[in-house]
Amino acid sequence: MFIYYCVLAWRSIKKTPILSLLMVLAISIGIGITITTLNVYKTMSYNPAGDRSEQINSIQLWTQGLDTWDEFSSNITYTDAMNLRNNQDIPLKAASFRTGLAIQSENTDIKPELNSVRMTDRDFFDIFEVEFLYGDKWATEVDEQGGYQVVISEQLNQTFFNGANSVGQTVFLDRKPFQIAGVIKEWNPQPKYFDPLNGPFNDAEQIFIPFSLVAEQEFAVWGNTSGWKFEPMLNHQDRLNSEKVWIQFWTFLDTKEDKAQLQQWLTQYVTEQRQMGRYTDTAKQVTELAQVSDVDKWLEDNNVVPRDSKILVGLSALFLSVCLVNILGLLLTKFLKRAPEVGVRRAIGASQGQIFAQYMVEVGVIGFIGGVVGLLWAWGALSILHGEFGMDAAVTGLDASMWIITPAIAISTAVLAGVYPAWVVCRTKPSVYLKAQ
Repeated sequence: MFIYYCVLAWRSIKKTPILSLLMVLAISIGIGITITTLNVYKTMSYNPAGDRSEQINSIQLWTQGLDTWDEFSSNITYTDAMNLRNNQDIPLKAASFRTGLAIQSENTDIKPELNSVRMTDRDFFDIFEVEFLYGDKWATEVDEQGGYQVVISEQLNQTFFNGANSVGQTVFLDRKPFQIAGVIKEWNPQPKYFDPLNGPFNDAEQIFIPFSLVAEQEFAVWGNTSGWKFEPMLNHQDRLNSEKVWIQFWTFLDTKEDKAQLQQWLTQYVTEQRQMGRYTDTAKQVTELAQVSDVDKWLEDNNVVPRDSKILVGLSALFLSVCLVNILGLLLTKFLKRAPEVGVRRAIGASQGQIFAQYMVEVGVIGFIGGVVGLLWAWGALSILHGEFGMDAAVTGLDASMWIITPAIAISTAVLAGVYPAWVVCRTKPSVYLKAQ
């Protein structure tokens, strides 16, 4: 019966091409705008950590003084980062920040490249499940004592070593030799949740070097550095000793008990630091001066999804509802024009339920066509946003789920708009039209 109703629906659409085209256009434009904003919002709000979201945690500390910032800074000071690194009770932990260096190999035919570099600890690769193509992360001793080792990306390995196993080879970073400890597989989580402060949809770094080199190497910070009081920065050591915040700190905590234990340790740590003259905001309790945030909270605190995106999704849904009202009027016009035909069918035995079902199928077919066209509108709009307005490809790429979500929304909204017109036409009294015949 469903197939028969689909055939009837197609015949009806062909009989009234102008009305049908107007309805398809109304649905497709509404759906196209809605899907465009929904796709951008969905892409931006995606949590790449997945099932590990609650176990991957960032630490924030309220080092600022009275009457300064209203919220926790996402970064911490070098002093706090080093003290946290020395806490042996945390099994997996990694300090991290972004810098930039020129990379080149011993092959002088290949030009050097300036790349952003992540300085971090070896646990970073375990916390964020970074897979290796060749080799492995550097040894624990490198984290403790320093060492000129490096992990590079598959792409850089292709550029400088033609894709061969380069573990043990040497690359030069700002002309300093670094031995390759490992090559990671292609890894570029979007949003870049381990450091959204430097562009949540920027590409992940392709070079990783030990954080333990920070003290002896004056690498520049390619990221946010914030301070709440005046501190002269005459040399590298001044930066390390200052209350400037510029380092992210990540941990992997298996259970809620581990998280509670870390929070307790942080409270004790802050108390000790306050006694040493730091953490001068006495308006807050000691327990309020440390925060452990999982990935969901971290992304929200760092405004990875701008409030404007949520407003746009709401406005597009409102626009879709306006389209539905127009479709309702067009459907009412179309169906009432066929009232005589319905009267005859009722007279020869068709029930109200059969008439209603037939028209709902017809509405569903129109909605499906509108959804397909709307998907093309959305794809075109996202391409324009990427090509003409320079929006990041990670945001403007059409999410695979939209190929299912879009027809579902289009059919359901069309059916919603068609309920009243179908209900009106199925209540047609056969006697009225038989007399007219």
